[in-house]
Amino acid sequence: MEGVRRATLVALVTGCVHLARPMDGILYERTLPHGPAVRIRRLTIAGETPVSVVLEVDRRAGTPRSGDGHPPALMQFEGATEQDAVDALEPHARDDRRVVQLMREKGLR
Repeated sequence: MEGVRRATLVALVTGCVHLARPMDGILYERTLPHGPAVRIRRLTIAGETPVSVVLEVDRRAGTPRSGDGHPPALMQFEGATEQDAVDALEPHARDDRRVVQLMREKGLR
C-alpha cells in the first residue's frame, strides 16, 4: 500500500500520471489548468504488438459525464512497445500550446 500512496503523491506533485498496467488502456494522463484531461490511450489489447495509441483531450473530465465514450483522437501513433508509443506522444501531451493547436486543427476548439 505504501507504493500506491507514494505514486499518488508523485502524481499530485508533478500533475501527471503514468499508469504501468491500466485497466482501461490509459498510459498517460494529466489535467489541463482549466479542467480537461489530456490522455494517451492504448487502442490495441494489452500485450499485443505493434501498439497503437492516440492522444486525446477529454473535455468532460471531472464531470458526471466523464468516461462516457472516447473523445476524438488528436494524434495517432503505432510503436513496437507501449513505452515507445508514450515516448513519441508525451512531449505533445505535456505542451499546453501544442494541445490547443491540435484541438484547433481538428475543429474541437
